[in-house]
Amino acid sequence: MKKFPHTYVLIFVLILLAAIATWLVPAGEYSRKILDTGTSKTTVIETGSYRQVDQQPQTWQIFSSFYKGFVRSPKIIVFILILGGAFWLLNESKAIDSGVYSFLKRSKKLEKYSLLRKIGVHNILIISVMLMFSFFGAVFGMAEETIAFTAIFVPLAISMGYDSIVGVCMCFIGAGIGFAGCMLNPFTLGIAQEIAGIPMFSGIEYRFVIWLIVSFVGISYVLRYAAKVKKNPKSSVVYEDDEYWRSHHMIQSEPPRTKAGKGAWIVFIALQAAMLVAALYHPLNYIKIGNFAFNAPMLPVFALLFFPTSYIALKKSMEFFTLNILFFTILFLIGGVIAFGWGLLEIAALFFAMAMASGFTMGMDPSTISKMFIAGARDILSAALVVGLAGGIIVILEDGKIIDTFLNAVSRSIEGSSQITSLSLMYVFQSALNMIITSGTAKAALIMPILKDISNMIHLSQQATVTAFHIGDGFTNLIVPTSGVLIGVLEVAKIPFSKWFSWAWKLVLILVILGWLLLIPTVTMSLSGF
Repeated sequence: MKKFPHTYVLIFVLILLAAIATWLVPAGEYSRKILDTGTSKTTVIETGSYRQVDQQPQTWQIFSSFYKGFVRSPKIIVFILILGGAFWLLNESKAIDSGVYSFLKRSKKLEKYSLLRKIGVHNILIISVMLMFSFFGAVFGMAEETIAFTAIFVPLAISMGYDSIVGVCMCFIGAGIGFAGCMLNPFTLGIAQEIAGIPMFSGIEYRFVIWLIVSFVGISYVLRYAAKVKKNPKSSVVYEDDEYWRSHHMIQSEPPRTKAGKGAWIVFIALQAAMLVAALYHPLNYIKIGNFAFNAPMLPVFALLFFPTSYIALKKSMEFFTLNILFFTILFLIGGVIAFGWGLLEIAALFFAMAMASGFTMGMDPSTISKMFIAGARDILSAALVVGLAGGIIVILEDGKIIDTFLNAVSRSIEGSSQITSLSLMYVFQSALNMIITSGTAKAALIMPILKDISNMIHLSQQATVTAFHIGDGFTNLIVPTSGVLIGVLEVAKIPFSKWFSWAWKLVLILVILGWLLLIPTVTMSLSGF
């Protein structure tokens, strides 16, 4: 069998190519200004301000780019390390194993219904989970959060007879296709429309259609692959790599249950008290999804739900109580993002608290919890390292002063084309830009001022331009090695990037072509809000 290069080797080759480009591509830069979007301040380029600057060829910097890559991506790196420690403790409790076994047992009972048996209970689960994550991606731009969910869905997929790729697809691909559909994402669509000078989140009717279509195609592709793997597990491109999951997390019999001890009841009382205090301080929570906003007693509801569910779980076993803690961790993650605007800092703190609660629930002392947490961080350290290395590619391009040269070349090549041709070129360049810049917010700030001016020159709808931006911003992020989120997800799932690429490129190509076809109506048809 052909041996693929290690992920580190592939990324280092890209760093070398980027360094070579800094010798060949003329250096240049745009002037920049601060744009107040109403909710935040964003740095955007001033169109027409491009100028050539002294060449900044990168040589020995290819070795320092690793260090700078770490400095550039500290949030994701620390987030990954905390997740590694948190889920190591969670796995020690066998809570996820108990949850997976319970689900599989109940799913077999559901197969007695002919309709569910015909559709397939596992297929229904894959569809439901992917739709949920697709919705999260479209509404609030879920991305980094999928790294945490990978540790949950990969063991589940393996136990259902699939592979780690299916587990990754359930959360990461689901969120990715939703990110491209982008109905209300304030970090990409909101900023792009603000820069374009059009009402925020306008044109949602057609974007909803886009989301439905791309979600249907993406989920259908994954279901087809999942059925193939279930029929013949060795047809999986990661069959050998999944040996780790099969040997450590394959649930073939009911895991033993442990009676909840004194530590578990103390954790229950402490968490319940903390939730009640939070509910008293924030009895009503301002929830904003796009332009739709309302006040709701989210924290009080969470606090009230935690008491009966935890009491019942404690009566069953320590494992089920730990699983309930994980469930509420996920609830608070989603609620924190939509109601309090949480970022990686708050989410990392949430999972760190979950790790501590899981450890004390198992009756561990602080020293044992520390050792377990360090073991988990050590196990996932390779993911943190590869994120820093991938960031080195961007460092070389930025320090070499050639990113703005690429942007200037984009604007010059699009000028003078017809509307459909211009829109298509915008889409192609935006998709390619994902290789250089993975942050959707940064891309909106960089490229939308240019695309806005070009659209005005050729009388192209700004809505069409924004649509080209957000669809192009989504799909290729699922495959580029410069994406810290992708690399983090793959490292958690223990999938080599080369094997992920060999599987994912066909899906990404289908989605990219589909995205281009969905752009055409924005020029040729009269659509609401366009």
